[in-house]
Amino acid sequence: MAGPWVGSWRPHPRRGPILAEFATPGPKYWLPGTTGHTAHDPTRYRAPAYSFRGTKCPAATSCSPGPRYFIHSSITKTGKHIAPSAHVTSRPKTKMGVTPGPSDYTTDNANKHVYQTAPASSMKFRPKDLKGFRTPGPGTYTLPRVLGPQTVNTHAEPCYSMKWKSLYQSCFQDLAKTPGPAAFANVDMDVYKKSAPKYTM
Repeated sequence: MAGPWVGSWRPHPRRGPILAEFATPGPKYWLPGTTGHTAHDPTRYRAPAYSFRGTKCPAATSCSPGPRYFIHSSITKTGKHIAPSAHVTSRPKTKMGVTPGPSDYTTDNANKHVYQTAPASSMKFRPKDLKGFRTPGPGTYTLPRVLGPQTVNTHAEPCYSMKWKSLYQSCFQDLAKTPGPAAFANVDMDVYKKSAPKYTM
Protein backbone atom coordinates (compact mmCIF):
# COMPACT_ATOMS: atom_id res chain seq x y z
CA MET A 1 0.00 0.00 0.00
CA ALA A 2 1.48 3.29 -1.04
CA GLY A 3 1.94 6.11 1.45
CA PRO A 4 1.28 9.83 1.16
CA TRP A 5 3.21 12.01 -1.22
CA VAL A 6 6.40 13.57 0.03
CA GLY A 7 6.93 16.53 -2.28
CA SER A 8 7.30 15.14 -5.76
CA TRP A 9 8.16 11.60 -4.46
CA ARG A 10 5.73 9.05 -3.10
CA PRO A 11 7.21 6.19 -0.96
CA HIS A 12 6.31 2.63 -1.95
CA PRO A 13 7.03 -0.77 -0.42
CA ARG A 14 10.50 -2.17 -1.24
CA ARG A 15 10.99 -5.26 -3.32
CA GLY A 16 14.03 -6.72 -1.49
CA PRO A 17 16.84 -6.05 1.01
CA ILE A 18 18.86 -2.89 0.63
CA LEU A 19 22.56 -2.28 1.29
CA ALA A 20 21.90 0.00 4.23
CA GLU A 21 20.63 -2.94 6.27
CA PHE A 22 24.10 -4.62 6.27
CA ALA A 23 27.17 -3.45 8.20
CA THR A 24 29.53 -4.64 5.39
CA PRO A 25 28.96 -5.24 1.72
CA GLY A 26 28.94 -8.98 2.45
CA PRO A 27 27.68 -11.61 0.03
CA LYS A 28 25.46 -9.44 -2.11
CA TYR A 29 25.56 -12.00 -4.90
CA TRP A 30 26.63 -15.64 -5.35
CA LEU A 31 28.94 -17.08 -8.01
CA PRO A 32 29.14 -20.77 -8.82
CA GLY A 33 32.37 -22.54 -7.73
CA THR A 34 35.22 -23.52 -10.06
CA THR A 35 36.39 -26.57 -8.08
CA GLY A 36 34.78 -29.95 -7.94
CA HIS A 37 31.95 -31.32 -10.07
CA THR A 38 28.99 -30.28 -7.91
CA ALA A 39 27.56 -26.85 -8.86
CA HIS A 40 30.53 -26.05 -11.10
CA ASP A 41 30.57 -22.82 -13.08
CA PRO A 42 29.31 -23.77 -16.54
CA THR A 43 31.31 -20.95 -18.15
CA ARG A 44 34.63 -22.35 -16.90
CA TYR A 45 36.56 -25.37 -18.15
CA ARG A 46 36.23 -28.38 -15.90
CA ALA A 47 39.27 -30.70 -15.77
CA PRO A 48 38.84 -34.47 -15.52
CA ALA A 49 38.64 -35.75 -11.95
CA TYR A 50 40.04 -39.01 -10.60
CA SER A 51 39.07 -40.74 -7.45
CA PHE A 52 41.15 -42.94 -5.17
CA ARG A 53 40.38 -46.58 -5.41
CA GLY A 54 39.66 -48.48 -2.25
CA THR A 55 41.98 -51.10 -0.79
CA LYS A 56 41.97 -54.56 -2.22
CA CYS A 57 40.53 -57.38 -0.27
CA PRO A 58 43.23 -59.43 1.45
CA ALA A 59 43.99 -62.71 -0.22
CA ALA A 60 43.22 -65.88 1.63
CA THR A 61 46.84 -67.08 1.32
CA SER A 62 48.28 -63.99 3.03
CA CYS A 63 45.86 -63.89 5.92
CA SER A 64 47.48 -64.30 9.31
CA PRO A 65 46.00 -64.36 12.77
CA GLY A 66 47.73 -61.07 13.59
CA PRO A 67 48.56 -60.00 17.12
CA ARG A 68 45.78 -62.08 18.63
CA TYR A 69 48.01 -64.34 20.72
CA PHE A 70 50.69 -63.71 23.35
CA ILE A 71 54.37 -64.24 22.45
CA HIS A 72 56.76 -64.69 25.33
CA SER A 73 59.58 -62.18 25.58
CA SER A 74 62.18 -64.96 25.49
CA ILE A 75 61.26 -65.85 21.90
CA THR A 76 63.50 -64.02 19.42
CA LYS A 77 64.02 -64.19 15.68
CA THR A 78 66.85 -66.69 16.16
CA GLY A 79 65.08 -68.89 18.67
CA LYS A 80 64.45 -69.00 22.36
CA HIS A 81 66.78 -66.92 24.48
CA ILE A 82 67.76 -68.61 27.72
CA ALA A 83 69.72 -66.67 30.29
CA PRO A 84 72.82 -68.38 31.74
CA SER A 85 71.99 -70.25 34.90
CA ALA A 86 74.04 -72.27 37.35
CA HIS A 87 73.76 -76.04 37.21
CA VAL A 88 73.10 -78.04 40.30
CA THR A 89 75.58 -80.70 39.26
CA SER A 90 79.23 -80.42 40.10
CA ARG A 91 81.81 -79.19 37.68
CA PRO A 92 83.21 -81.95 35.49
CA LYS A 93 86.75 -82.97 36.22
CA THR A 94 89.02 -82.06 33.34
CA LYS A 95 92.70 -82.68 33.02
CA MET A 96 94.59 -79.42 33.05
CA GLY A 97 97.31 -79.48 30.41
CA VAL A 98 100.17 -77.07 30.07
CA THR A 99 99.54 -75.23 26.84
CA PRO A 100 101.41 -72.23 25.40
CA GLY A 101 99.83 -68.84 25.92
CA PRO A 102 99.09 -66.12 23.33
CA SER A 103 102.41 -64.42 23.99
CA ASP A 104 104.35 -67.51 22.90
CA TYR A 105 103.42 -66.93 19.25
CA THR A 106 104.41 -64.18 16.87
CA THR A 107 102.68 -63.38 13.61
CA ASP A 108 104.90 -60.55 12.45
CA ASN A 109 106.81 -62.69 9.99
CA ALA A 110 103.63 -64.18 8.57
CA ASN A 111 102.01 -60.85 7.69
CA LYS A 112 104.16 -60.40 4.59
CA HIS A 113 102.84 -63.72 3.24
CA VAL A 114 99.19 -62.89 3.99
CA TYR A 115 99.02 -59.20 3.11
CA GLN A 116 100.52 -57.34 0.18
CA THR A 117 103.42 -55.22 1.26
CA ALA A 118 105.75 -52.86 -0.56
CA PRO A 119 109.33 -53.98 -1.14
CA ALA A 120 111.49 -53.07 1.81
CA SER A 121 115.25 -53.11 2.17
CA SER A 122 116.76 -54.28 5.40
CA MET A 123 120.16 -53.44 6.85
CA LYS A 124 122.48 -56.34 7.48
CA PHE A 125 124.73 -56.52 10.48
CA ARG A 126 128.44 -55.88 10.05
CA PRO A 127 130.33 -59.15 9.59
CA LYS A 128 132.53 -60.19 12.45
CA ASP A 129 136.06 -60.32 11.02
CA LEU A 130 139.02 -61.68 12.88
CA LYS A 131 141.06 -58.63 11.92
CA GLY A 132 139.86 -55.07 11.91
CA PHE A 133 139.47 -53.05 8.78
CA ARG A 134 142.88 -51.65 7.79
CA THR A 135 141.65 -49.07 5.36
CA PRO A 136 142.78 -45.45 5.61
CA GLY A 137 140.40 -43.02 7.24
CA PRO A 138 138.96 -39.81 5.78
CA GLY A 139 141.76 -37.69 7.26
CA THR A 140 144.43 -39.59 5.34
CA TYR A 141 143.63 -37.98 2.00
CA THR A 142 144.33 -34.41 0.92
CA LEU A 143 142.06 -32.67 -1.53
CA PRO A 144 143.68 -30.68 -4.34
CA ARG A 145 143.62 -26.91 -4.19
CA VAL A 146 140.86 -25.07 -5.99
CA LEU A 147 142.26 -21.54 -5.51
CA GLY A 148 145.58 -20.13 -6.58
CA PRO A 149 147.92 -20.80 -9.51
CA GLN A 150 148.80 -24.36 -8.59
CA THR A 151 145.50 -26.15 -9.17
CA VAL A 152 144.95 -29.56 -10.72
CA ASN A 153 141.60 -29.58 -12.50
CA THR A 154 140.58 -25.89 -12.60
CA HIS A 155 141.70 -22.96 -14.71
CA ALA A 156 143.73 -20.49 -12.64
CA GLU A 157 143.35 -16.77 -13.20
CA PRO A 158 146.35 -14.44 -12.87
CA CYS A 159 147.20 -13.96 -9.20
CA TYR A 160 148.84 -11.00 -7.53
CA SER A 161 150.40 -11.04 -4.10
CA MET A 162 151.03 -8.13 -1.76
CA LYS A 163 154.57 -7.62 -0.51
CA TRP A 164 155.02 -7.57 3.18
CA LYS A 165 155.75 -4.37 4.99
CA SER A 166 159.35 -3.56 5.73
CA LEU A 167 160.37 -3.61 9.37
CA TYR A 168 162.71 -0.67 8.94
CA GLN A 169 161.83 2.04 11.43
CA SER A 170 158.76 0.04 12.35
CA CYS A 171 157.16 -0.19 15.74
CA PHE A 172 157.79 -3.92 15.65
CA GLN A 173 161.60 -3.37 15.33
CA ASP A 174 163.83 -3.37 18.38
CA LEU A 175 165.18 0.19 18.49
CA ALA A 176 167.92 -0.82 20.93
CA LYS A 177 169.74 -2.62 18.11
CA THR A 178 169.91 0.45 15.84
CA PRO A 179 172.83 3.02 15.97
CA GLY A 180 172.05 6.27 17.73
CA PRO A 181 172.92 9.85 16.64
CA ALA A 182 176.31 9.76 18.40
CA ALA A 183 177.44 6.79 16.37
CA PHE A 184 177.97 8.97 13.27
CA ALA A 185 180.73 11.64 12.82
CA ASN A 186 180.05 15.12 11.58
CA VAL A 187 180.57 15.49 7.88
CA ASP A 188 182.77 18.34 6.75
CA MET A 189 180.87 21.13 5.05
CA ASP A 190 183.44 21.31 2.26
CA VAL A 191 182.15 17.97 1.06
CA TYR A 192 178.67 19.05 0.10
CA LYS A 193 179.20 22.87 -0.14
CA LYS A 194 181.54 25.17 -1.98
CA SER A 195 184.75 25.36 0.00
CA ALA A 196 186.36 28.67 0.94
CA PRO A 197 189.90 29.60 -0.27
CA LYS A 198 192.70 28.23 1.87
CA TYR A 199 196.21 29.46 2.29
CA THR A 200 199.11 27.55 3.64
CA MET A 201 202.50 28.75 4.66
